[in-house]
Amino acid sequence: MSVYSKLYEGKAKILYSTDDPEVLLADYKDDATAFNAQKRGSIQGKGNINCSISSKLFQELELYGVNTHYIDSPTANQMRVKSVKIFPIEVVVRNIVAGSLNQQTGLPVGTIIKEPLVEFYYKNDQLGDPLLTRERLFLMKLATPEQLETITHLALQINKFLQGFWQSCEITLVDFKLEFGLDCAGQILLADEISPDTCRLWDSNETDPNRRVLDKDRFRRDLGDVEGAYQEVLQRVLKRVEAKK
Repeated sequence: MSVYSKLYEGKAKILYSTDDPEVLLADYKDDATAFNAQKRGSIQGKGNINCSISSKLFQELELYGVNTHYIDSPTANQMRVKSVKIFPIEVVVRNIVAGSLNQQTGLPVGTIIKEPLVEFYYKNDQLGDPLLTRERLFLMKLATPEQLETITHLALQINKFLQGFWQSCEITLVDFKLEFGLDCAGQILLADEISPDTCRLWDSNETDPNRRVLDKDRFRRDLGDVEGAYQEVLQRVLKRVEAKK
């Protein structure tokens, strides 16, 4: 595979073109950002860890029946993916109250949400990634009603799988962010990544509200040992996947 030019550089990844116009190379970075990049830093080994976790989860989701942009992972921090046109929407699925849901509603952190809450945010740093109503989303022509229905169905399907997967790793899935895109055939695919950067994960065996955190909240809240938490998640994922063989 020949890599040509850099197409896009985001907060966590760089995308490169390849000799196949329908295939891109995603290079995962060690950079860490929070609060719409107002806080910046670096987590040693994060690129390798998140690429490995995402690769395993994409493969597991494919077996579960969810179509993703994943092709393969040629190196520890690189992933070959199908070229897709990303919807400018961050899809957030919430199972337990935490983060902005707590801050904006006053609901206590840790409150179980009976039916998973699916929210849509506009991917726009300048506007602060605002929460969108369905009506605003359609007004902005970010997706059609049919596309949004498919995305919502997929998000709930992915949540059902991930809840069970993380539970088998003795990890509680609090909430997580997804991104979707359209491939050359117009099919909606799961894209981006699934990792401690995009999921809020709590150690199921830990009750302390700080020690239980196994995700980017350790970076956001200056809890320390961010790399150790990410490594712990990776090891549990690898152990779970290996146990299935």
